[in-house]
Amino acid sequence: MTESTDLGPEDRKIVTLARSARARNGVPEGAAVRDETGRTYVAGTVQLESLKLSALQTAVAMAVASGATSLEAAAVVSEAQTPSDTDRAAVRDLGGPDTPVLLAGPDGMLRVSVTAG
Repeated sequence: MTESTDLGPEDRKIVTLARSARARNGVPEGAAVRDETGRTYVAGTVQLESLKLSALQTAVAMAVASGATSLEAAAVVSEAQTPSDTDRAAVRDLGGPDTPVLLAGPDGMLRVSVTAG
């Protein structure tokens, strides 16, 4: 595992935002994405009877709905050991296959950094 402090300041920021979304909303996952202009979008897991989205899918949807045309990076805070294929696909659809996807544990420690590809 890598400390989130080993990341650059902008990547640390989205990990911190994702972690706080998870804690604030009491949801299984928190996520944040940074678009091509540097704007960030933060979300938690959506668990409605008619709509179920991971936190990262929700953050990507928020970016798209706000007019983002690309992503620079994505972060998710979860108990998972690796980002899901569906999360990586959502990031890839907007940001492309080389977009970094950071996965941190609830303690903020980076578990893995992969590309959306």
